[in-house]
Amino acid sequence: MIRAIIAGVLLATAVAGAANGQQVPDTLFVPVTAPAAFGIGAGPRLVIDGGHHNFHTVNGRYAPFARLAARDGYRVSGSTSRFSDEMLSSVDVLVIANALNAINDRNNWSLPTPSAFADDEIAAVRRFVERGGALLMIADHMPFAGATEALGAALGVSFVNGFAYDAANNSIFTYTRAKGMLAHPVFEGRNARERIDSVVAFTGSAFWLPAGGAPLMTIPAGSRVRMPSVAWQFSDSTASVSAMGMLQGAALRVGKGRVAVSGEAAMFSAQRAGPQGRNAMGFNAPAALQNAQYALNVLHWLSGFLPDK
Repeated sequence: MIRAIIAGVLLATAVAGAANGQQVPDTLFVPVTAPAAFGIGAGPRLVIDGGHHNFHTVNGRYAPFARLAARDGYRVSGSTSRFSDEMLSSVDVLVIANALNAINDRNNWSLPTPSAFADDEIAAVRRFVERGGALLMIADHMPFAGATEALGAALGVSFVNGFAYDAANNSIFTYTRAKGMLAHPVFEGRNARERIDSVVAFTGSAFWLPAGGAPLMTIPAGSRVRMPSVAWQFSDSTASVSAMGMLQGAALRVGKGRVAVSGEAAMFSAQRAGPQGRNAMGFNAPAALQNAQYALNVLHWLSGFLPDK
């Protein structure tokens, strides 16, 4: 029975792994959200990192996210620069999604997964937040969680470099007010039209907050984080740890600034994968139609337009 279950997991993850390499942005999908928070081009300066071998970039798989934020009034741009005090001085909201070290670029998703960021870059991001900057830090399943581990640790977040699966071997989690979604202004928004009742995450990592913070989405009971030496390659000897108490979403204060954390990246975009792009992942998935508003609510919280608690 155990081997049959593992075989099923291997088949499912092999399919997912194949689709992973074919993920493309869904440039046609337009999500339904509440009216824009700002006039076009009048909102905070939002910069999407593209300087660290990122799997998601402003003109690539995060183009739908960039378009969503721009439609809300954010002044969106991408960056291919290293992080420094000077570079970050012109940023209000920094978005880092699935950064990688050079050795793990081009789908070389095997251990080791060293930090995507040099020590001086991590220190600069920490100073940026402490002085009042906002950071959306996203680290998906292995190897992305491993590549973001050092940056996360500097900000009070401990990533686990693996794949989160529930007790039924599902890696797609649906969080609702009755299941896993914890009370926070991010889910209430500024009005009834921005209220969030459901958010879907599409195969990600997990993390915990050793120094405290506000959990947003807690992983279902009985879940485990599988930690293969090569992404998507699992066997009955693959190491794993219990995901009890771990999260896929959180919000915390660091100094004068705000940090939102996600253990999954597709939930902040609209992508298609698989044969002929049949598989919708993100805003465009039929079960995830509130994900786009959730993304905006996260940005509003980071920008100080929603209260801490």
